[in-house]
Amino acid sequence: MSTTPVMTSQALLLLGGAVVAAPIFKKLGLGTVLGYLAAGVIIGPVFHQITDGEAILGFAELGVVFLLFVIGLELKMSRLWAMRRDIFGLGSAQVLVTGGLLSAIVYELGLLDAAGSLITGFGLALSSTAFALQILDEKGDTNTRYGQRAFSILLLQDLAIVPLLALIPLIALQAPEDTTPPIEDFSVAVGAILVMVLAGRYLINPLFRILARTGAREIMIAAALLIVLGAATLMQMAQLSMAMGAFLAGVLLAESSYRHELEADIEPFRGLLLALFFMAVGLSLQIDVIFSNWLTVLIAVPMLVIIKAVTLYAVCRLFGSAHNEAVRIALLLPQGGEFGFVLFSAAAAAGVFPAATGSLLVVIVTLSMALTPAASALSRFLVRDEEEEAEDDMEEDFEGAGADVLMIGFSRFGQIAAQILLAGGRDVTIIDHSAARVEQAATFGFRIYFGDGTRLDVLRAAGIERAKIVAICTHRKETTDRIVDLVQSEFPNARIFARSYDRQHTLQLRARGVDYELRETLESGLLFGQRTLEELGVTDAQAIAITTDIRRRDEARLEVQAVDGLAAGRDMLHFRPVKPEPLMKPKREPVAPQGPDEEIAEAQRPR
Repeated sequence: MSTTPVMTSQALLLLGGAVVAAPIFKKLGLGTVLGYLAAGVIIGPVFHQITDGEAILGFAELGVVFLLFVIGLELKMSRLWAMRRDIFGLGSAQVLVTGGLLSAIVYELGLLDAAGSLITGFGLALSSTAFALQILDEKGDTNTRYGQRAFSILLLQDLAIVPLLALIPLIALQAPEDTTPPIEDFSVAVGAILVMVLAGRYLINPLFRILARTGAREIMIAAALLIVLGAATLMQMAQLSMAMGAFLAGVLLAESSYRHELEADIEPFRGLLLALFFMAVGLSLQIDVIFSNWLTVLIAVPMLVIIKAVTLYAVCRLFGSAHNEAVRIALLLPQGGEFGFVLFSAAAAAGVFPAATGSLLVVIVTLSMALTPAASALSRFLVRDEEEEAEDDMEEDFEGAGADVLMIGFSRFGQIAAQILLAGGRDVTIIDHSAARVEQAATFGFRIYFGDGTRLDVLRAAGIERAKIVAICTHRKETTDRIVDLVQSEFPNARIFARSYDRQHTLQLRARGVDYELRETLESGLLFGQRTLEELGVTDAQAIAITTDIRRRDEARLEVQAVDGLAAGRDMLHFRPVKPEPLMKPKREPVAPQGPDEEIAEAQRPR
């Protein structure tokens, strides 16, 4: 009970530090990441308000765990295949070249033996996924060409942590109490990964289908947390990275219909815990290690940043990047990464190098992280003129990052419209809040996801910012209105195509300024009437002309009603129907409806 006030005060300090530091540093153009880091340093090493930074860091690493889960959710096989050259070519080259060069430097200087140099070099070759992605997100550069290539490098680095961690037991000097052979540790790690794959294939998706039918959102959130933390714990038991377990869980759910809902549910936890992670890095900064090894740190940190930046630039240029793109990537990823903390701690515990060396490496990585926002800001002075920069931007590749059309609602209207779009070769992302409809549509090959289209976080996760058109095909008037208002408020540049409920709803949607709307029964009613006329002996050409005229006059009446504000959907406009061919000699001219799906009013032709 006595620890509760202490924990509360620490939580208040951390939250207060984040609230104060993040806006200030963002206003200064340094980014929120450096703000969190600075807040942690001030609260911990400077004023000693929180001294147990390591304990907080252990908990805050869940932020990295959730981040890797979200990254895994975005890594569908189609996207992986589209980015294969950048991931396995550029990414592998960066890790191998940078890791090999740093390992050789450490070994040649006589600082560590071969095994220690190998782990040190490749550990320092990894960059910070959390820092880099946060900076890309803040600048809005995630989907630019250089942002996508940087993401590819980071992804390969995240994958590289698995063999690096598995390598430690093979090269470590085992402690006497450790009776497990290294090959057995390696086998356990591989077995844990296989268990994850089988669970994802045969257990996780069926579980979410059952839970989705309950309609309880809190159960979906609990299930998402269970999957992420369960996968992370399984990997930790196999002496692998918790973050990699979450990443594998995300990859296994990348093709799931529930991907966007999961991403939206995890997002608040990810953001808060990532902020806590950056603050915990500052809290755990060992000032005494810096002071006692100040010369080593003073030389090592800028050398690490320079070597990685130069290597990144050279490798990017070798793989076809333009100068501007290579500069941006090189100055975005020159720091050490959070996985370095995990790798160096595991190596020190296994006896690969002394614990003091591990602490020194953690300090070097931490300080290199602190330089990241400044290094990234430096890139603007090293890029060439705006004309070439614009030329680089023309090569942006958004394949796999989103669809041309985001369709919200998959009732009968949306199903027909989606078939037209797919037949026209357009990619469509569909979200619907009916679990039964999602399951049924998925069996017919539609790329449909479970999610509530009235939630902003779900729309973001579904890629609304990358969609050219937002097609709102929900079957309830109130739901459509809520989504239209939300999209127009949060994404004012989005083009909205909406299905209207009736004539009155059409006028309301036009008043809201949607780009296009259509009543569900309008065209079907017109076509039905046209075919009936044809069956009664009217020629095809005349029936089409009558239908076209009715459609035109209906549109004209809607425009007048919109101007006059006749929201009730009635008007007394007179019109002259298309005169039939003399051959028909009708006794009575046809009557035109005010709207095929509303009340039909007689309109008398003026004498």
